[in-house]
This record gives sequence, structure tokens and C-alpha cells, in this order.
Amino acid sequence: MQVKVFESTDMASGLKKVKDELGPDALILSTRTIKNGKLGLLGRPILEITAAIDRSAPLKNGSDKSRPVISPAFTLDPSAGFNHIVDDSLDHLLHQSGSASESTSDHSSCFDSISAGTSSDLTIRNEVNELKNLVKGLAGDISLLQSGLDWLEEQGVEIIRLAPDADGLVTREILAAGFDADKTALVSIMWANNETGLINPVKNLAEFCQEQGVLFHTDAVQAVGKIPVDLQKVPADYLTFSAHKFHGPKGIGGLYVRAGRQLTPLLHGGEQMGGHRAGTVNVAFMVGMGLAMELAVEALDYESSRVRELRDRLEDAILAIPDTVVLGKREHRTPNTILASFRGIEGEAFLWDLDRHGIAASTGSACSSESLEADATLRAMVSDADLAHTAVRFSLSRFTTTEEIDDAVKSVAATVERLRNISSTY
Repeated sequence: MQVKVFESTDMASGLKKVKDELGPDALILSTRTIKNGKLGLLGRPILEITAAIDRSAPLKNGSDKSRPVISPAFTLDPSAGFNHIVDDSLDHLLHQSGSASESTSDHSSCFDSISAGTSSDLTIRNEVNELKNLVKGLAGDISLLQSGLDWLEEQGVEIIRLAPDADGLVTREILAAGFDADKTALVSIMWANNETGLINPVKNLAEFCQEQGVLFHTDAVQAVGKIPVDLQKVPADYLTFSAHKFHGPKGIGGLYVRAGRQLTPLLHGGEQMGGHRAGTVNVAFMVGMGLAMELAVEALDYESSRVRELRDRLEDAILAIPDTVVLGKREHRTPNTILASFRGIEGEAFLWDLDRHGIAASTGSACSSESLEADATLRAMVSDADLAHTAVRFSLSRFTTTEEIDDAVKSVAATVERLRNISSTY
């Protein structure tokens, strides 16, 4: 396989270079504009196009066109892992004549990765918002659910919102204190929090609900691919996950429904996914999601060791900055997440400066980053309102390098110093 990076000042001439050198069947893997550094003709920024071709490997559908071939083995090379996911997805992009629009093998990696009982326990959805609108319940602290819960209350449904403890966790005792077995229909708890990375004791919570005869749902979007998720050990009735959180395609997710549990479809029509979700299945994205989950689960030991080590390296440097706190104990968090508050610095200003240094971060999760309101979990953990509004989330992956962490350390320190020097509140 030949992979090459082409440089150009515009897309048209760049694509012509690709075609001239690799041929018309080359696959464009990525494009990016180099905002900093060298400039092209007339001072225009350079456009980089990465393309690949392998004329020795035909597509699985019998086409004569070439495609890149990437080993499915676990890799720390982000381009190789991504290319393989794209490769398998492209093979299923078009419906093949005479074949079913979905098959068990298309998403077998998904139910294997979370130890679901059988493939019939798993429903594939176009996006995770759709899944969460099917399972609204007693306890949940994700901003995506808020509008759905508000709507249920308008319909006369009583919603009980449970505040986490000082460590940011929903414990069995907290759940029991707000629990009414005669009225409660469903409990919904995040497996791992999207802001702090804190891991709730879902096994204990699910077992408590099982003892009470109440259905239990867990939002595992932030857990799958970061920590072990085993539904043979955790008696959850429903579980949701999203592909983009473990380097899969954006816009597709999965819903696990334990055998024997009922769920009214949100969309009615065809009998796809056992009648749980009508509509033609996005097989290409399903395949990409399955492979991405498989690769992520293979890398769990690396997440727990090397990614955690890099996370701690960055966290130690952040904590060395005066008047800075990191929310949540390390041993209770996923290995890739840091939520830090820097006194005297507004989160949005911090992000602006970090972006200039090439550092991607967020003021909390992407689900609520456009809101200026502090996250409910954050407010429960931090008594100081100013600290709640200065929280910035850093997320690592198995592709993060030591050099990137060291660059981030320097950029964070420089940004804090600059913003505090002009702050009116510090």
C-alpha cells in the first residue's frame, strides 16, 4: 500500500496531484489546512491531503477498484486504525444485490465487546440522542437528557433527580434514599460521567434495582472503550453507547436490551432490529462501529496503564499551578479524563488561548459546552461558584503521545499566566 501526503494551496490542484500520481481510484484519507508555519504562493496557507492506494487488494464486493489494506491488529497509529475502520465501512457502503440489509455479523463485535447475551439483545440506532430519549428515568445528570425529562414532567411523570456525593458519585445509599419501589419505573445512571470521568458503582446500583424489581438503565457512552464493560457481571436491563467515543463513526450508537425486557419503539414502521427500530440499517456505519469497538476493547490494558500514566503526567503539572483544582479522585475516574478549575480564569477565554496553541479542550463535555451554565454534577462537587464556571476538560486517547502532553503542559502554564495577569477577579 502506498500512502502519501500532498501539499497544495487549494483543493482542486491538490486532488489533481493525487490523481496524477496515485490514479483515479486513490482513497482520500484526510485533508487539513496548516494554519501555522509555512505559507504557499501569495501567502496562502498550505492544504495537506493524505491519500492511499493498494492495487494488489480488490474490494470485497468484487470490484476491480483498489483500496488500502490495514491490519486489524491493535495499533497505536491513529491513521492506521482509522483507515482500517474506513476500509471495512466502505466495503458495506452500497447495498449488494441479493443480500440482506443487515446481518448478525455486521455488529457481532459490539455485543461481544460488552458481553451481551446474543445479537438479538442489541439494537443499532442512528445516534445516541435517539437512544436516550427511549430510556429516561429516575437519576441522570447528563445535559442531553434534561429536555427529555422536562417534557416527561409536562406530561405528569414524576422525575427524581439525585445529586451525587462530595466525590461526585451516585452511591447505593443515595439511590436508596430517593427510591420509592411502589412508584419508580426506571432508574437511569451514567456509568462514567461525561464531565469528570468519574465512574459510578453501576454494578451495586443495578443489583439494588434488581432486588427492588425496578428496571435499570446505564448510559455507558463514556465507559465503553475506556474501562471494562461486562453485562454478564452488571445486571443492567438497558445500556446505551456511542461509536464516536471509541474512534468509530459519528452519528451511530447502540442500545442493549436484556432478553425478556420490553421497550416501545420510538420509530414505528419496518421490522428492522427485531422491531425495536424501524428504518433501513446504516450497515457501513454499523461495521465501522463494530470494528472500532473491537480495537478499543483490545486496547483496554493500554488505556489503563499508558494512557493513565500520561493523564497523570498532565494532571500533576496542572496541580502544580497555584489556585487550581482537579475534580474527582484519580482512582475513581476513567484513565483519560481531567476536569480542572483555574481560579480567576473564565473557561471560554481559556479555550480561546489553548486553541491558539493547538490544544483542543472543552468547558465540560461537548453536550453542554455551548451553555454558560455549570454542569449539575460540577455544582454538587464544588461549593465555590467561581470554580464551577472555570472548569476545563482535557481528554486523552490511546493515540496521545508524551510529546503532545509536554506541549500541553507548557501551553496550559503560559495560558494561565497570561489570563491571570489581565484578570479583574484574580
